[in-house]
Order: sequence, then structure tokens, then C-alpha cells
Amino acid sequence: MNATKVYDTIIVGAGIAGLSAALYASRQKLSTLVLSKDLGGQLTLTDLIENYPGIESTSGLSLAQKIEKQAKKFGAEFVYGEEVKEIKEENDTFIIKGIKGEYGGRTVILAFGKTPRELNVPGEQEFKGKGVSYCAICDAAFFKGKPAAVIGEGEPGIEAIELLSNYANPAYYITSSPHLSGEEEIIKRVLSKPNVKIFPSSKVLEIRGNSKVEEILIKREKEIVPLKVDGVIIEMGYVLKTEFLKGFVELNDKGEVIVDELGRTSKDGIFAAGDITQTPYKQAVVAAAEGVKAALSAYNYLRSKKGLPPVNVDWKAEKKKVSLRL
Repeated sequence: MNATKVYDTIIVGAGIAGLSAALYASRQKLSTLVLSKDLGGQLTLTDLIENYPGIESTSGLSLAQKIEKQAKKFGAEFVYGEEVKEIKEENDTFIIKGIKGEYGGRTVILAFGKTPRELNVPGEQEFKGKGVSYCAICDAAFFKGKPAAVIGEGEPGIEAIELLSNYANPAYYITSSPHLSGEEEIIKRVLSKPNVKIFPSSKVLEIRGNSKVEEILIKREKEIVPLKVDGVIIEMGYVLKTEFLKGFVELNDKGEVIVDELGRTSKDGIFAAGDITQTPYKQAVVAAAEGVKAALSAYNYLRSKKGLPPVNVDWKAEKKKVSLRL
């Protein structure tokens, strides 16, 4: 095992389920690490949320950022641009292998929901974390003054190129669609920026480089065009990717992780929440509540490993902080 630190809990995914789990786990003084490709997941596709209790209206991104800030306040750590490839158990520790490294956790909360869709072109896997990103919000600023590209579709793509255009020069936008789609005002702002270069009806053939991304090869009609870039941000929507969990936890025929009413999976110490589970209601407030349940279940699981009785962590018990420590 190469992981140098073993966390009380590792949360895979930073959508609202994962963020809510991180907030509650860290508030219970569990050492908490969040691994995710991006911040917010599908939540960031929503410009206006008006049905989240206690909040009159907000954007998905704003809500994600607020919960992330709360979780960090209580000590949660975050690693973005990370994609988990394997989870295995060694003694009493779960080893998570990602594209950036290995991480050890006493418990794991699976909360990655649907993950960013990949291009499936040569070079994409090789340069993940080395110039290939799936989160404009997380990584656009890294390309300040440098050439970079967004490969996207629809509203997620146009929003990503608008963000990237505030930093990159030039900022390329490659889309298979012949037209730009999204909010009219955003499209107008993108088209007005001299550093934005748009390639409609185009397809990425390859991502090239040595130790990092240096070039992308695109096909526009019958023309093959090489573009020198330092980074590629992929915004192609989301898919459910749980193949790597087969044989590790029980899945249904849709590939969803099966959990009980407390967010427990078929394997002790592994919990799950949000859109990755079989819960039928795919709503932000439901995912947030499931994330909280999974975190508290992980907390009680760790207590049981120490021979301590479970606690019913509620608003009254929160006041008795000393009695809740592991």
C-alpha cells in the first residue's frame, strides 16, 4: 500500500450527496477525504434551484460551493481531477486506487452518482490529470494566458467555454453541433470575446503530448486540424459508471449500488448515497439527505469497531459533542 495516511472515511464524489456526507462526517470529527472528477457533478447543470428547503433560489454551482466551504471548515480535504479505478480491502483498510494516487480509508462512501462522459479517444486516459480535465470550474484558472480548449455540447459546453475564456488565450471551443445552444446571453458573451475560437461540426480525433497535453487533433468536415493546447476540458454530459464495483458490492441490473435504509451496501464499511443507488427519487434534497445518512452510518460503524454503542446523532445530541467523539 502506497497510501501514507488512512482516513476515517473517504467519499468518492463531490455532488450534493458526497458534499453533504463530507459535511456531516467532518463535523463528527472523522478525518474525511473527498475524491472527485469535479465539484458539484450534475448539480452544476442547474442554473436555478427553487425547491431546496430553506433556500428561495440559487444555482447548482453556488449550492455546491457553499456546502464545500462548510465541509472544509470542519476539516474535510478535497482532491479534484481524481477518478477512482479500483477499491480493494487489505486487513481493516480500504485501498482506493485513482489516476492520481492511492488512498486509504477505514470506511468508504460511494457518492459519485453519474460521472462525466468521456470522449474515448487516444490520449484521453493517458493525460487525465495532466491537462485533461472534466471540470471547468475546478481547472480553468490553471490555463491563464495559455492555449486551452473546451470539448463540449449544449449548455454545459457553452458555460464551460465562457469560463475558460476568462483565462485561456486562445480559448478553443470544439463541438459536434453545427449550432451553439444554451442561454442566449452567455452565447452572446462568448461570441463577443476575441480570444474565443469556435470549431462547430467538429470531432476530436486524438489528444497528444509527452508528459502533459500539448496538442489535440480535430476533424472539421474533411479537414484535419492540429491545435496546440496546454489543456483540454471535456463537458459532454454524465453517465453512470459502476463497472469497477462489480463483485465488490451488490449492484442491480441497472448498475446501481443497492443500499438499505441506512445507506449500507452489501459490504461492511462501504456505504453509498445519491444517484448511484437504487433510490428512485433523483432529487438534490433526497441525495443530500442520503449523503447525511451514509456519513452517520459510517460514524456508527467506526464506533462499533471500537466496541462502542451506536448513537442517534440528532440536533439534541449535537449539543453533547464530548459524548460523540470516537
